Formats: sequence, structure tokens, C-alpha cells
Amino acid sequence: MNPSTSIDNAAHVAPPGATRRQFLLGLGAGVAGTAALGAAAWKYIDPAQQTQPFYGHHQAGITTEQPAAGMVVAFDVLSKNKDELTALFKRLSERFAFLTQGGPAPEVDQRLPPLDSGILGPQIQPDNLTVTLSVGASLFDERFGLRNKKPIHLERMTAFSNDQLNPAECHGDLLLQFCANTAETNLHALRDIVKHTPKLMAPRWKLDGFLPPSQVPNRFGFHTARNLLGFKDGSSNLDIYDEPLMNEMVWVNPQHQDVDWATDGSYQAVRIIRNLVERWDRTPLKEQEDIIGRKKASGALIGQHHEHEEADYGQHPETSQVPLDAHIRLANPRTMAMQKHRILRRGFNYDRGLTASGQMDMGLLFICYQANLQAGFINVQTRLNGELLEEYIKPTGGGYFFALPGVAPGSYLGAGLLA
Repeated sequence: MNPSTSIDNAAHVAPPGATRRQFLLGLGAGVAGTAALGAAAWKYIDPAQQTQPFYGHHQAGITTEQPAAGMVVAFDVLSKNKDELTALFKRLSERFAFLTQGGPAPEVDQRLPPLDSGILGPQIQPDNLTVTLSVGASLFDERFGLRNKKPIHLERMTAFSNDQLNPAECHGDLLLQFCANTAETNLHALRDIVKHTPKLMAPRWKLDGFLPPSQVPNRFGFHTARNLLGFKDGSSNLDIYDEPLMNEMVWVNPQHQDVDWATDGSYQAVRIIRNLVERWDRTPLKEQEDIIGRKKASGALIGQHHEHEEADYGQHPETSQVPLDAHIRLANPRTMAMQKHRILRRGFNYDRGLTASGQMDMGLLFICYQANLQAGFINVQTRLNGELLEEYIKPTGGGYFFALPGVAPGSYLGAGLLA
């Protein structure tokens, strides 16, 4: 299923290379003098009205265009048996379906608590919201009789050599990934879901993320967002519009020989990676670029001129100017053997203020998807063990999860798992 929004692509498609601003300016010029059409055009492109489909073979929020605001929340399931777990998944599906499409907030007697937090007002706008439900390895213990249904590659995340994991920010029975145009929409959705699932699940840990709105991919121009080290992050990411590639690398299908119900789902790795920005900001520019393997300003590979030029060190390892121990070269040597280890990245930056010692607590909320967790993230991260970048980063939390397959109208997320 291709990523989509409520925008009519046949009627309004930006020319190749056009920025959102250029497209909007051109649109405004084309309807000048026609008040009604002008008003309709501006309403048409209102980001708050953007919607993503809830129903489909795959969950939204994985190969969907990435908006500016993200949030992940891990939960411990409080349900006592499989029937209560099924009720939880049905309730979550109902709330996702409503929140992602929007509508009027329900009214109640003033003597009762309101059914909605009210932070978005009486009319809940969809605002490009997606909520993606994933399950952790701990859900497949003895509580619900699901042990023999655990996806083959799903496991509890263990520490790599540079990790300093905080147990309070690791793992979870469930993980919800919220993505929207604005942080308020994500917060509204979280509060709605918590309010509607009492005694069924409890938040375990949470982290909000963001991307610069001007650097978010959209239908009016694609840009590679920068991380808080100042480098473009994801220049060589997988193409979400290449369906055969997504079916091979991201979506579990029968050729991957996983458990039957997992078809159309995806393995998800989440990592909280603190950036030691004070130390990084005192490092010479050339050293920074050698550590990463790209030019900081343009995003081009060292020795090349443009961000999306292909790396040549796969075929010509000795002549490439990208250092052998650069981050991007260790992560992906660009050899034929590495093709099966590629991942789809969908990360956000984060900022949590200051640590107790007065250092800035900011970094990368790393999220990636793949059809095989071992071949994907775990393989790539193992290659990075001992890299030079470890002096400037410290992974502190996260976990491994499995994003459930999509849902058909009349059914609910996880129906195949719980049947």
C-alpha cells in the first residue's frame, strides 16, 4: 500500500523539485481574483485537515511520509487474560480509527468528567496523525497463552558495547508510535488512549521527538532532516514509494518464513541515543566529517559534491575518500552482500532539558523497520561496535518490537495474533 494523504494527487501535484513554498505561491497566483476558489485552495492545503488511512494491509506510520512531530510510549499490559487483552486491542483500534480521521469531541453532562481533554478544542482535527501499535517480546510470556505465536526474530533488546541502558526506559509489552504535524495532536491522542484503557495497560516510558518543519518530507519537496549533531540523517534511506523494495526489506511476507499471522507486519527497533553535544561542538569540523563520512553542509559523501550521489566504496574500496572507519561506511559497506541488511529509518530528534550535572540531554530517537530484525538493525549495529562516533553518543534506552499487520474494516489490530 502506497503512502497517501487526503490530497487529490491528480489535481494538485507539485512539479519535480518544487518546494512547498514555491508550489503554494504558484497556487495562490493561479487563483488570484477568485475569492471562493482562493479560500477553497487554502482550506485544501490546511495541514490540520490532512488524514492518513487507518484501514489497510499495513499499519500507517511506517512507510507513510514522516511529519514533524513524533512520540513513542511503551506500556505494560495490565489485562489479566486473553479476553481482556482482546478487549484492549479492540479498544485501541476504535480509538486509532477515530483519532486519525478526526471529528467533534463528544459532549457529556457537565456533572461528569469530559470524555475529551479539550486541548484541541471542540473539533478534533486529524492533523496527519498516525498511531502505530507494536508488541514486545514480553507479551509472549505465560499470561496470554501466546508463547508459540511469537514472531521468530522478536527478542528482548540487550546492550551493545557502548550502551548505558536505563531499565526504566527499556522494553515494554506494547509500544505506540504517534506521528503528526504538531506535538499537541500526539499528546491529545495519548491522553485519549490512556483515558479509554483504564486497568488494561499502564505507561512504562515515553519520549517526544521532533524534526525541523522545513526539512520534513512532503509532496511539495523532499529534504533530508538534520540530526542534533548537525548532519543530514537518512540520505541513503530506503525509498518508501518502491513497493517491491518495501515488500522485500520492510514488510514480513511468506518468503521470510515467519509465523503466519505476522504477514504484513514489520520488526521495529527503537533506541534512545543521547548526543554528547558539548564535546561534539568542540571537535574540529574535518574530524566531525571524517567520523560521519559526509560533508556537514551539503550532506555529500567526502570526495563527492551532491548529497544523493551513490557511494563508490563498494566497488572501489581503496580509492574512495570516505574513511574506512567512517560511520556510514561501517554501517553499510555498499557491497552486494549488504543488500539484505538494509533498514528503513524513521527517527526524530529529542531534547529533554538538562541532566543533573548541567549537561544538555538531547539526541536521537532512533526508529527503524525491517522484515528481519537480526539481518537488519542488529547486524548493522554490530558492525558499528567500537566506531569513532561512540565517543560522542550514548544509547540509554529503547527496545525491540513487532509492528502488527494492518486491519480491515470490521476487524481490529492483532486479530490474527489473538484468534
